[in-house]
Amino acid sequence: MKPYRIPQLAKPYTDYDMIQRHTELPPFSDGRSHLLYIFLNQGSSAEGQSSELYTLVTALAQLGLDTHEGIDRSENDPGGDLMRSRQLKVLAGDYFSSWFYHLLSKRGEVALVGTLSTAIADFNITKAQLYRKMKGMLLSADEYLRYKVQLNRVLFLSFTPKIETALVGLWEKLLAEISLCEALATELRRSNALSQALGSYSYWKMLETASEEEQRLLRGNEIELKDWKKLMMKYKCDSLLTDKLHQCIQSIQGLLQGVKDEGLLTELNALLDVFLLQIEIPGQAAVEG
Repeated sequence: MKPYRIPQLAKPYTDYDMIQRHTELPPFSDGRSHLLYIFLNQGSSAEGQSSELYTLVTALAQLGLDTHEGIDRSENDPGGDLMRSRQLKVLAGDYFSSWFYHLLSKRGEVALVGTLSTAIADFNITKAQLYRKMKGMLLSADEYLRYKVQLNRVLFLSFTPKIETALVGLWEKLLAEISLCEALATELRRSNALSQALGSYSYWKMLETASEEEQRLLRGNEIELKDWKKLMMKYKCDSLLTDKLHQCIQSIQGLLQGVKDEGLLTELNALLDVFLLQIEIPGQAAVEG
């Protein structure tokens, strides 16, 4: 099995000065991508020969969808740099997503084009359901998080038929936990940047117990940074997210303890080591080892 190098393979498709200068891209789905690559290379299946291609196109499609997710959907006309950033995110998302079709078609993987297209359609349906609930203010924090995990999983789950049957259960459990970890890490970053915080997990969590005045500020998007920070401290949102992240890592470690195949265990432990460094968990020492 070749060393995992999907982030390096993706760079020619993602590193463009115009995009880098004028807008911020979402994190690369490295944990999920690494996991998919490992499982495609297990057993006697021929899928290992195409594992880099399959993982690369899935990661690029996910990056495109996540880039669209980051577009500011406020009704205000931002103008200037903000407008340029919004336009570039639209174009960048379309561009990244288009590569899965091009790369798979070039290799004659027509069936997989259909599989990923169906998964992308499922992603968009789930996203629309989430946005409807958000717009109607009909969402709990935990329900919001479940939607985010599902959006993280759906493209990768489309490869389950290509996973060795005996490993499908482990694959699905680890994918669920890593998808949750990546969602939690994203929510931690969002909750500390006011421009991204409204509509985040912390926002929905606050609304569940906030006073009438606090709810008015949150619902009206009128809150200032100093007031947001006060609410973050009052409702201990960072601590809550960090605790969930610790629990998630411990769940992954528990799943790995049940892996009997030494080669697979070595690969998964290497994934977890890199993953822990990338997501920068506060109090990380508490979950290592």
